Amino acid sequence: MAIIKDNILFQHVRGTIGGQFTIYERNGRIIIAKKRKRSNRKPTQKQKEARFRMMEAAAYAKSILKDPEIKAYYQSKAGPGQNAYNMAVKDAFNSPEIQKLKFEDTTVVVTAKDEFRVAEVAIKVVDPAGVILENGKAVLGRNGVDWYYKAVNLPAGGWVIATAVDLPGNESTREVKLE
Repeated sequence: MAIIKDNILFQHVRGTIGGQFTIYERNGRIIIAKKRKRSNRKPTQKQKEARFRMMEAAAYAKSILKDPEIKAYYQSKAGPGQNAYNMAVKDAFNSPEIQKLKFEDTTVVVTAKDEFRVAEVAIKVVDPAGVILENGKAVLGRNGVDWYYKAVNLPAGGWVIATAVDLPGNESTREVKLE
């Protein structure tokens, strides 16, 4: 790959030359590179899965960027040589992370992070027999990381299940047994 600077010959030329070189522009730079060839090998199962995930991520990025507010958000996260579409695809590949799940009396505090934004955190309170006693959405705290849910009661021997969801809909779940 070569980057061409201030060359009149290549200022308006784009495409493939002689089936050997491809000339294209990216981020205002003109690049000339060896033409890529199609592989004759059949894709492996992992490659098929990766292609499917990329197809889903691209579909998410195309649909979500129709909303000007979300497009501006993703653009604000973009660095040099990146755009809102790149950031939306990147977000679609990564799930949020629940770092901590703690209790303050009957309040459940969930610390959830994502490279971009955690959209919501849902809480379920389950008794020892496996019956869901209550569920609901947590409220984001002032620090932008902790989510708070006020439970009616937290039964001993039961479970609290927290689920964090990001903008593309990726989920992470964490369960804590109550003592």
